Amino acid sequence: MGSRNNVTYFVLLGLTQNPKEQKVLFVLFLFIYLLTLVGNLLIIVTIAVSKTLNSPMYFFLASLSCMDVTYSTSITPKLISELLFGEKHLSFESCMTQLFAEHLFAGSGVFLLLVMAYDRYVAICKPLHYLVIMRQRVCVVLLLLSFVGGFLHSVIQLSTIYGLPFCGPDVIDHYMCDMYPLLELVCSDTYVIGILVVANGGLICTIVFLLLLISYGVILHSLKNLSQEGKRKALQTCGSHITVVVCFFVPCIFMYARPAKTFPNDKLLSVFYTIITPMLNPLIYSLRNSELTNAMKKLSRGNIISHIK
Repeated sequence: MGSRNNVTYFVLLGLTQNPKEQKVLFVLFLFIYLLTLVGNLLIIVTIAVSKTLNSPMYFFLASLSCMDVTYSTSITPKLISELLFGEKHLSFESCMTQLFAEHLFAGSGVFLLLVMAYDRYVAICKPLHYLVIMRQRVCVVLLLLSFVGGFLHSVIQLSTIYGLPFCGPDVIDHYMCDMYPLLELVCSDTYVIGILVVANGGLICTIVFLLLLISYGVILHSLKNLSQEGKRKALQTCGSHITVVVCFFVPCIFMYARPAKTFPNDKLLSVFYTIITPMLNPLIYSLRNSELTNAMKKLSRGNIISHIK
Protein backbone atom coordinates (compact mmCIF):
# COMPACT_ATOMS: atom_id res chain seq x y z
CA MET A 1 0.00 0.00 0.00
CA GLY A 2 2.88 2.33 0.67
CA SER A 3 4.20 2.28 -2.88
CA ARG A 4 0.78 3.22 -4.23
CA ASN A 5 1.19 6.69 -2.66
CA ASN A 6 3.92 7.48 -5.20
CA VAL A 7 1.07 8.17 -7.64
CA THR A 8 -1.47 10.68 -6.32
CA TYR A 9 -3.03 11.52 -9.67
CA PHE A 10 -3.27 10.21 -13.22
CA VAL A 11 -3.07 11.92 -16.59
CA LEU A 12 -5.66 10.81 -19.13
CA LEU A 13 -4.40 11.05 -22.71
CA GLY A 14 -7.96 11.04 -24.02
CA LEU A 15 -9.04 10.19 -27.56
CA THR A 16 -6.83 12.65 -29.46
CA GLN A 17 -4.17 15.31 -28.93
CA ASN A 18 -5.25 17.36 -31.96
CA PRO A 19 -7.01 20.62 -30.84
CA LYS A 20 -9.27 20.75 -33.91
CA GLU A 21 -10.33 17.14 -33.45
CA GLN A 22 -10.96 17.81 -29.77
CA LYS A 23 -13.38 20.63 -30.64
CA VAL A 24 -15.27 18.42 -33.08
CA LEU A 25 -15.44 15.57 -30.56
CA PHE A 26 -16.58 17.99 -27.84
CA VAL A 27 -19.60 19.05 -29.92
CA LEU A 28 -20.32 15.45 -30.95
CA PHE A 29 -20.16 13.95 -27.45
CA LEU A 30 -22.06 16.85 -25.90
CA PHE A 31 -24.85 16.26 -28.42
CA ILE A 32 -24.80 12.51 -27.77
CA TYR A 33 -24.86 13.01 -23.99
CA LEU A 34 -27.80 15.44 -24.18
CA LEU A 35 -29.62 13.02 -26.49
CA THR A 36 -28.92 10.21 -24.01
CA LEU A 37 -30.36 12.22 -21.13
CA VAL A 38 -33.43 13.40 -23.05
CA GLY A 39 -34.19 10.00 -24.59
CA ASN A 40 -33.85 7.97 -21.42
CA LEU A 41 -35.59 10.52 -19.20
CA LEU A 42 -38.45 10.67 -21.73
CA ILE A 43 -38.86 6.90 -21.41
CA ILE A 44 -38.78 7.09 -17.59
CA VAL A 45 -41.35 9.92 -17.46
CA THR A 46 -43.62 8.30 -20.08
CA ILE A 47 -43.69 4.98 -18.22
CA ALA A 48 -44.15 6.70 -14.86
CA VAL A 49 -47.19 8.77 -15.90
CA SER A 50 -48.84 6.47 -18.45
CA LYS A 51 -51.65 4.29 -17.16
CA THR A 52 -51.26 1.79 -20.02
CA LEU A 53 -47.56 1.05 -19.48
CA ASN A 54 -47.91 -0.66 -16.12
CA SER A 55 -46.63 -4.14 -16.99
CA PRO A 56 -43.37 -5.53 -15.51
CA MET A 57 -41.66 -5.14 -18.91
CA TYR A 58 -42.00 -1.35 -18.72
CA PHE A 59 -40.96 -1.29 -15.08
CA PHE A 60 -37.69 -2.96 -16.06
CA LEU A 61 -37.33 -0.75 -19.15
CA ALA A 62 -37.61 2.39 -17.01
CA SER A 63 -35.01 0.92 -14.64
CA LEU A 64 -32.68 0.20 -17.57
CA SER A 65 -33.08 3.79 -18.79
CA CYS A 66 -32.22 5.02 -15.30
CA MET A 67 -29.07 2.87 -15.33
CA ASP A 68 -28.15 4.17 -18.78
CA VAL A 69 -28.37 7.76 -17.54
CA THR A 70 -26.22 7.11 -14.47
CA TYR A 71 -23.73 4.96 -16.40
CA SER A 72 -23.29 7.59 -19.10
CA THR A 73 -23.04 10.35 -16.47
CA SER A 74 -20.20 8.51 -14.70
CA ILE A 75 -18.07 8.76 -17.88
CA THR A 76 -19.22 11.26 -20.51
CA PRO A 77 -19.18 14.59 -18.57
CA LYS A 78 -15.53 14.02 -17.63
CA LEU A 79 -14.67 13.30 -21.26
CA ILE A 80 -16.53 16.43 -22.42
CA SER A 81 -14.67 18.50 -19.83
CA GLU A 82 -11.34 17.10 -21.02
CA LEU A 83 -12.11 17.97 -24.64
CA LEU A 84 -13.30 21.51 -23.80
CA PHE A 85 -10.82 22.63 -21.14
CA GLY A 86 -7.93 20.24 -21.75
CA GLU A 87 -7.90 19.27 -18.07
CA LYS A 88 -6.56 15.72 -18.17
CA HIS A 89 -5.46 15.34 -14.56
CA LEU A 90 -7.50 13.05 -12.33
CA SER A 91 -6.74 12.34 -8.69
CA PHE A 92 -6.27 8.76 -7.56
CA GLU A 93 -9.46 8.91 -5.48
CA SER A 94 -11.48 10.37 -8.39
CA CYS A 95 -10.14 7.66 -10.68
CA MET A 96 -11.19 4.92 -8.26
CA THR A 97 -14.61 6.57 -7.83
CA GLN A 98 -15.17 6.62 -11.59
CA LEU A 99 -14.02 3.01 -11.86
CA PHE A 100 -16.45 1.94 -9.15
CA ALA A 101 -19.39 3.90 -10.61
CA GLU A 102 -18.97 2.71 -14.18
CA HIS A 103 -18.70 -0.95 -13.17
CA LEU A 104 -21.59 -0.62 -10.70
CA PHE A 105 -24.05 0.66 -13.30
CA ALA A 106 -22.70 -1.42 -16.20
CA GLY A 107 -22.77 -4.58 -14.05
CA SER A 108 -26.29 -3.82 -12.83
CA GLY A 109 -27.37 -3.26 -16.43
CA VAL A 110 -25.93 -6.64 -17.47
CA PHE A 111 -27.94 -8.49 -14.82
CA LEU A 112 -31.04 -6.40 -15.54
CA LEU A 113 -30.91 -7.44 -19.21
CA LEU A 114 -30.96 -11.04 -17.98
CA VAL A 115 -34.00 -10.24 -15.82
CA MET A 116 -35.72 -8.61 -18.81
CA ALA A 117 -35.12 -11.76 -20.87
CA TYR A 118 -36.70 -13.85 -18.08
CA ASP A 119 -39.67 -11.48 -18.04
CA ARG A 120 -40.19 -11.95 -21.81
CA TYR A 121 -39.82 -15.73 -21.42
CA VAL A 122 -42.56 -15.87 -18.79
CA ALA A 123 -44.82 -13.48 -20.75
CA ILE A 124 -44.58 -15.46 -24.01
CA CYS A 125 -44.08 -19.05 -22.85
CA LYS A 126 -46.26 -18.97 -19.71
CA PRO A 127 -48.84 -16.23 -20.43
CA LEU A 128 -51.55 -17.63 -18.14
CA HIS A 129 -49.22 -17.51 -15.14
CA TYR A 130 -47.45 -14.25 -16.07
CA LEU A 131 -49.16 -11.92 -13.59
CA VAL A 132 -48.75 -14.47 -10.80
CA ILE A 133 -45.07 -15.13 -11.44
CA MET A 134 -44.09 -11.52 -12.25
CA ARG A 135 -46.05 -9.82 -9.48
CA GLN A 136 -44.84 -6.47 -8.19
CA ARG A 137 -42.87 -7.83 -5.22
CA VAL A 138 -41.00 -10.27 -7.46
CA CYS A 139 -40.15 -7.48 -9.92
CA VAL A 140 -38.74 -5.29 -7.15
CA VAL A 141 -36.69 -8.20 -5.77
CA LEU A 142 -35.30 -8.99 -9.24
CA LEU A 143 -34.35 -5.33 -9.72
CA LEU A 144 -32.63 -5.24 -6.32
CA LEU A 145 -30.76 -8.45 -7.16
CA SER A 146 -29.52 -6.79 -10.35
CA PHE A 147 -28.14 -3.91 -8.28
CA VAL A 148 -26.59 -6.31 -5.79
CA GLY A 149 -24.92 -8.21 -8.63
CA GLY A 150 -23.56 -4.96 -10.08
CA PHE A 151 -22.41 -3.80 -6.65
CA LEU A 152 -20.54 -7.04 -5.92
CA HIS A 153 -18.93 -6.96 -9.37
CA SER A 154 -17.81 -3.36 -8.85
CA VAL A 155 -16.52 -3.98 -5.32
CA ILE A 156 -14.42 -6.91 -6.55
CA GLN A 157 -13.00 -4.82 -9.40
CA LEU A 158 -12.18 -1.92 -7.08
CA SER A 159 -10.67 -4.06 -4.33
CA THR A 160 -8.56 -5.86 -6.94
CA ILE A 161 -6.96 -2.68 -8.28
CA TYR A 162 -6.97 -0.36 -5.24
CA GLY A 163 -4.19 -1.98 -3.24
CA LEU A 164 -1.78 -2.50 -6.14
CA PRO A 165 1.49 -0.52 -6.26
CA PHE A 166 1.42 2.35 -8.77
CA CYS A 167 5.00 3.60 -8.89
CA GLY A 168 4.79 5.60 -12.12
CA PRO A 169 4.42 6.54 -14.89
CA ASP A 170 1.03 8.10 -14.22
CA VAL A 171 -0.18 8.45 -17.82
CA ILE A 172 -3.30 6.46 -18.78
CA ASP A 173 -3.71 5.96 -22.52
CA HIS A 174 -7.48 6.25 -22.33
CA TYR A 175 -10.28 8.77 -21.76
CA MET A 176 -11.47 7.10 -18.54
CA CYS A 177 -10.20 5.00 -15.67
CA ASP A 178 -10.68 1.32 -16.45
CA MET A 179 -9.13 -1.94 -15.34
CA TYR A 180 -6.80 -2.84 -18.21
CA PRO A 181 -5.27 0.63 -18.73
CA LEU A 182 -4.67 0.86 -14.97
CA LEU A 183 -3.06 -2.59 -14.82
CA GLU A 184 -0.56 -1.36 -17.42
CA LEU A 185 0.76 1.12 -14.81
CA VAL A 186 1.18 -1.35 -11.95
CA CYS A 187 4.82 -1.97 -11.05
CA SER A 188 4.41 -5.60 -9.96
CA ASP A 189 3.42 -8.88 -11.57
CA THR A 190 -0.28 -8.71 -12.55
CA TYR A 191 -0.71 -12.19 -14.04
CA VAL A 192 -2.95 -13.54 -11.24
CA ILE A 193 -4.75 -10.20 -10.92
CA GLY A 194 -5.38 -10.26 -14.67
CA ILE A 195 -7.02 -13.67 -14.42
CA LEU A 196 -9.28 -12.41 -11.60
CA VAL A 197 -10.25 -9.37 -13.67
CA VAL A 198 -11.08 -11.55 -16.69
CA ALA A 199 -13.13 -13.89 -14.50
CA ASN A 200 -15.04 -11.01 -12.89
CA GLY A 201 -15.56 -9.16 -16.16
CA GLY A 202 -15.18 -11.06 -19.40
CA LEU A 203 -16.38 -14.41 -18.04
CA ILE A 204 -19.53 -12.87 -16.54
CA CYS A 205 -20.27 -11.02 -19.79
CA THR A 206 -19.78 -14.18 -21.85
CA ILE A 207 -21.94 -16.39 -19.60
CA VAL A 208 -24.76 -13.82 -19.40
CA PHE A 209 -24.60 -13.25 -23.17
CA LEU A 210 -24.89 -17.00 -23.84
CA LEU A 211 -27.79 -17.28 -21.39
CA LEU A 212 -29.52 -14.39 -23.14
CA LEU A 213 -29.04 -15.97 -26.56
CA ILE A 214 -30.43 -19.29 -25.29
CA SER A 215 -33.42 -17.62 -23.62
CA TYR A 216 -34.33 -15.58 -26.69
CA GLY A 217 -33.82 -18.68 -28.85
CA VAL A 218 -36.37 -20.53 -26.69
CA ILE A 219 -38.73 -17.55 -26.88
CA LEU A 220 -38.51 -17.26 -30.66
CA HIS A 221 -39.04 -21.01 -31.03
CA SER A 222 -42.22 -20.80 -28.96
CA LEU A 223 -43.72 -18.09 -31.20
CA LYS A 224 -45.21 -20.76 -33.49
CA ASN A 225 -47.91 -21.31 -30.86
CA LEU A 226 -49.05 -17.67 -30.94
CA SER A 227 -51.49 -15.83 -33.18
CA GLN A 228 -50.24 -13.46 -35.89
CA GLU A 229 -50.87 -10.45 -33.66
CA GLY A 230 -49.12 -12.17 -30.76
CA LYS A 231 -46.13 -12.99 -32.95
CA ARG A 232 -45.93 -9.38 -34.14
CA LYS A 233 -45.91 -7.96 -30.60
CA ALA A 234 -43.46 -10.58 -29.36
CA LEU A 235 -41.08 -9.92 -32.26
CA GLN A 236 -41.29 -6.17 -31.59
CA THR A 237 -40.29 -6.46 -27.95
CA CYS A 238 -37.81 -9.32 -28.35
CA GLY A 239 -36.25 -7.70 -31.41
CA SER A 240 -35.48 -4.52 -29.50
CA HIS A 241 -34.12 -6.50 -26.53
CA ILE A 242 -31.86 -8.61 -28.75
CA THR A 243 -30.54 -5.50 -30.55
CA VAL A 244 -29.63 -3.84 -27.23
CA VAL A 245 -28.00 -7.05 -25.98
CA VAL A 246 -25.82 -7.40 -29.07
CA CYS A 247 -24.81 -3.71 -29.10
CA PHE A 248 -23.65 -3.90 -25.48
CA PHE A 249 -22.25 -7.40 -25.06
CA VAL A 250 -20.26 -7.89 -28.26
CA PRO A 251 -17.78 -5.03 -27.63
CA CYS A 252 -17.71 -5.81 -23.88
CA ILE A 253 -16.77 -9.44 -24.52
CA PHE A 254 -14.06 -8.36 -26.96
CA MET A 255 -12.72 -5.91 -24.35
CA TYR A 256 -12.77 -8.08 -21.22
CA ALA A 257 -12.86 -11.75 -22.24
CA ARG A 258 -9.16 -11.78 -23.15
CA PRO A 259 -5.76 -11.48 -21.43
CA ALA A 260 -5.38 -8.29 -19.40
CA LYS A 261 -3.61 -6.07 -21.91
CA THR A 262 -4.57 -3.05 -24.01
CA PHE A 263 -4.84 -2.72 -27.80
CA PRO A 264 -4.92 0.36 -30.08
CA ASN A 265 -8.64 0.01 -30.91
CA ASP A 266 -9.75 -0.31 -27.28
CA LYS A 267 -10.67 3.35 -26.95
CA LEU A 268 -12.92 3.31 -30.01
CA LEU A 269 -14.68 0.16 -28.77
CA SER A 270 -15.09 1.74 -25.34
CA VAL A 271 -16.74 4.79 -26.92
CA PHE A 272 -19.33 2.51 -28.49
CA TYR A 273 -20.54 0.73 -25.34
CA THR A 274 -19.97 3.56 -22.83
CA ILE A 275 -21.29 6.53 -24.84
CA ILE A 276 -23.12 5.36 -27.99
CA THR A 277 -25.11 2.42 -26.58
CA PRO A 278 -26.83 4.40 -23.76
CA MET A 279 -27.98 6.84 -26.46
CA LEU A 280 -29.19 4.08 -28.81
CA ASN A 281 -31.22 2.17 -26.22
CA PRO A 282 -34.17 4.63 -26.01
CA LEU A 283 -34.20 4.95 -29.82
CA ILE A 284 -34.25 1.17 -30.27
CA TYR A 285 -37.00 0.59 -27.71
CA SER A 286 -39.21 3.49 -28.80
CA LEU A 287 -38.95 2.79 -32.54
CA ARG A 288 -39.74 -0.92 -32.17
CA ASN A 289 -42.43 -0.64 -29.49
CA SER A 290 -45.73 0.76 -30.71
CA GLU A 291 -47.25 0.95 -27.20
CA LEU A 292 -44.36 3.07 -25.93
CA THR A 293 -44.38 5.24 -29.05
CA ASN A 294 -48.12 5.89 -28.75
CA ALA A 295 -47.77 6.75 -25.06
CA MET A 296 -45.01 9.23 -25.92
CA LYS A 297 -47.24 10.84 -28.56
CA LYS A 298 -50.09 11.17 -26.06
CA LEU A 299 -47.68 12.67 -23.55
CA SER A 300 -46.41 15.20 -26.08
CA ARG A 301 -49.96 16.22 -27.07
CA GLY A 302 -51.09 16.66 -23.47
CA ASN A 303 -49.12 17.53 -20.37
CA ILE A 304 -47.59 15.56 -17.54
CA ILE A 305 -49.93 16.95 -14.86
CA SER A 306 -53.05 15.84 -16.72
CA HIS A 307 -51.57 12.34 -17.17
CA ILE A 308 -50.84 12.11 -13.47
CA LYS A 309 -54.36 13.17 -12.60
